[in-house]
Amino acid sequence: MVSLSQVAVANAIPWPTAEHAGAWLTVDLSAIRDNYLALQARASGAACAAVVKADAYGLGADRVAPVLAAAGCRHFFVAHLEEGLRLRPHLPSSAAIYVLNGLMPDAEAECAEAGVTPVLNDLRQVEAWAAYARRHGRALPGVIQIDTGMSRLGLPLAEIEALADTPATLAGIELKAVMSHLACGDEPEHPANAEQLAAFEARRRLLPAAPACFANSAGIHLGPAYHFDMVRPGAALYGLAPVPGLPNPMKPVVRLDGRVIQVRDIAPGCAVGYGYSFRADRPMRIATLAVGYADGWLRSHSNTGSAYFEGIALPFVGRISMDSATLDASAVPPGRLFDGAPVELIGPHQSVDDVAAAAHTIGYEILTGLGSRYHRRYIG
Repeated sequence: MVSLSQVAVANAIPWPTAEHAGAWLTVDLSAIRDNYLALQARASGAACAAVVKADAYGLGADRVAPVLAAAGCRHFFVAHLEEGLRLRPHLPSSAAIYVLNGLMPDAEAECAEAGVTPVLNDLRQVEAWAAYARRHGRALPGVIQIDTGMSRLGLPLAEIEALADTPATLAGIELKAVMSHLACGDEPEHPANAEQLAAFEARRRLLPAAPACFANSAGIHLGPAYHFDMVRPGAALYGLAPVPGLPNPMKPVVRLDGRVIQVRDIAPGCAVGYGYSFRADRPMRIATLAVGYADGWLRSHSNTGSAYFEGIALPFVGRISMDSATLDASAVPPGRLFDGAPVELIGPHQSVDDVAAAAHTIGYEILTGLGSRYHRRYIG
């Protein structure tokens, strides 16, 4: 039988060539490595894991994870079992892969055979994983997630107490860690952080002793009290600011350059784009880029934010289309901007977080939405 992984690989679409692509995405792997080492140094001696879910936040887990492994990372978090199966061949056998979304029904055999560790998010998953281990006469690694206030994933207090009352339920599970997740770690003064910390400390004491894992990228910056035995940064690895509003200590990782496909002059009163949401109030020069919302350049960028050409800001005018976007290029001297010219969308003049702010979203959405139609170049 052909597995889903084999089908996905067989049907994989290669990145467009530099000549054919409408935009070029550059990923700096050395910056990811340096960000990992900086976070490890800040982690107060805790082990530093890496969250590489969603294809390493859209940047290519098969390229990113080996770089992190070479930097010393031995713990990798993905969201789905399929992500773990795809990642396994790219990591040393000593590296642990944890599936955050847990153990789906009837997935025990595939998870065990691949050497992937489920994060057990409720009592059903705990019982199913332990029962499979006992049937096969071997201990299997598992992580228990406890809910400390998000009401999203993890055992609620009642299930933790039930597990504490029947410790034999865990027979067969080699408990690798107990973890939880911060809801407001990116707001350092939010009272929920201290409340969740207290709940985590109290609830994990009801379970067998195991390493504790609590802090995400933002949580690492809350201080040593949140570090425990393992931290698991994600967004900060890829250059996003761990704490919005504060100086970003992380190195930028991505650069995105869009390609101009047409330049035209328009007269006052001419409309631009769908819905005529923009009209020229003066003679203008309009540059059209081969980038749209199908490429992850969000429709909410319509009539807001800018791209850059030779340091000159070119505001977006009109609506973002599926395959194109339009810029006010009037500030560029005639003849300087031409078909095929690169225009900076993410780079030295604006970070991923800046782009996200212009679109009224977060950097996570920008990174994970970067499309498959870009030519990708890995450096470092």
